[in-house]
Amino acid sequence: MKELKATSVERAEEPVDVLVVGGGFTGLASALELAARGVSCRIIEREDGIGGLAASFDVGGRQLERFYHHWFSSDHEMIGLCEELGVSDLMKPHQTRTGLYYANSVYRLSKPVDLLRFTALPLPDRLRLGLMALRAQRVRDWRELEHRTAEDWLVELGGRRVYDVVWRPLLEGKFGSYAGQVGATWMWTKLHLRGGSRDKSGNETLYYLRGGSDALLTAMAKRLADLGVDIRTSTTAEAVHADARGATGVLADGKFFPARHVLVTTAPPVTAALLDGPGTEHAAVPELLRQLRGIDYLANVCLVLENNRRLSDTYWLNVNDPSFPYVGVIEHTNLDDPARYGGRHMVYLSKYLPADAELYRMSDQEVFEFSLPHLRRMFPAFDRSWVEEYHVWRAEYAQPVITPDYTRTMPPLRTRVPGLYLASMAQVFPEDRGTNYAVRDGRKAARLIAERVRKERRERAVLTDIPEGNHG
Repeated sequence: MKELKATSVERAEEPVDVLVVGGGFTGLASALELAARGVSCRIIEREDGIGGLAASFDVGGRQLERFYHHWFSSDHEMIGLCEELGVSDLMKPHQTRTGLYYANSVYRLSKPVDLLRFTALPLPDRLRLGLMALRAQRVRDWRELEHRTAEDWLVELGGRRVYDVVWRPLLEGKFGSYAGQVGATWMWTKLHLRGGSRDKSGNETLYYLRGGSDALLTAMAKRLADLGVDIRTSTTAEAVHADARGATGVLADGKFFPARHVLVTTAPPVTAALLDGPGTEHAAVPELLRQLRGIDYLANVCLVLENNRRLSDTYWLNVNDPSFPYVGVIEHTNLDDPARYGGRHMVYLSKYLPADAELYRMSDQEVFEFSLPHLRRMFPAFDRSWVEEYHVWRAEYAQPVITPDYTRTMPPLRTRVPGLYLASMAQVFPEDRGTNYAVRDGRKAARLIAERVRKERRERAVLTDIPEGNHG
């Protein structure tokens, strides 16, 4: 390991056109686009592998994402990326079942007819609930909603009782004390996206890559290597440097990596920490720090169970019970074949919460023990003996809190610090977090940077061609 580190330090001083901080899908997609356009690029990633929130772990010799993933038919960026990298044959469609846990009962909500059986609401309210997705589809411009809260808009669409039974518990389960501040645009994106994934009969089709995100990441890593992109994993960025003229590079693990352009793909609070130091002296930095620190984030803790039998036949179970510690129970092997995981039935229990919350700070074993009685209450037949193994994954910056008038506070892609660009989940607005938008925005940033690099090359070429003595 020390020899590898010495080699890394030796090569660190080689300048590149663009230095990308973060090896998730945003950073990888940007590097892919940059390299294809002839722009030299280096990626710095603090983890020991690429993928970010889409990174995987081993289950019976197969790879599975630490945090649940699937794709919609409208995720054109991911579909196109798979085609570009020659793995589109691995993208498989799956009809899924969704449900709602409310008042100690599980209600199936996969098809319109299921709403008629949702006795938690009177019949008129069930009809209103069923029409909400259609009404959301009629909103063509999200700007109509940007100044409103999700609560205000949802009550208008479906009435107060539908909001209190269905939407309030979901918002509070995901956003906690921020629930009343969530913007209508965030909710519109969810309704619009889920409505678009259903066919005329109401069946929902989701897509999953055989081999998971790891299969795509492996293909990306190979293509990037072929294009000459230098990926430095286990390398922690410490500071982004910029002088009065603009970005100059990144300090990482005590070594300076020079670059004319820097693309930072980390969450705004992390980006702010990178910029708040003596190495960043540009006059525009203080205002940028104010923007970055104005965005609140939630962490996520995800308990993954390897069970010897399945909990239910539902893929996605939303939880509308405030006494249940998780906002969703996602049984992955109701989407993908359990035979791919040695016959294990893989279940995610997901919770968004502040990073200082008790559940987030528990040890892995404490999280597991804490969760068992809640699972028994939801699934009375469940027994501890069903669990062969368990895993606990945490992400400190998992979900930005999207508030009304978010565009006023959202950080820019191209900052006022020349050569410094930002692309994170907090900037995919009006869409919500997801790998599809990470790829889209990574490519968008790369195109902008590549154009600037080409312009600089043309300017240098012109200066080089000016005969000596004719400079002024």
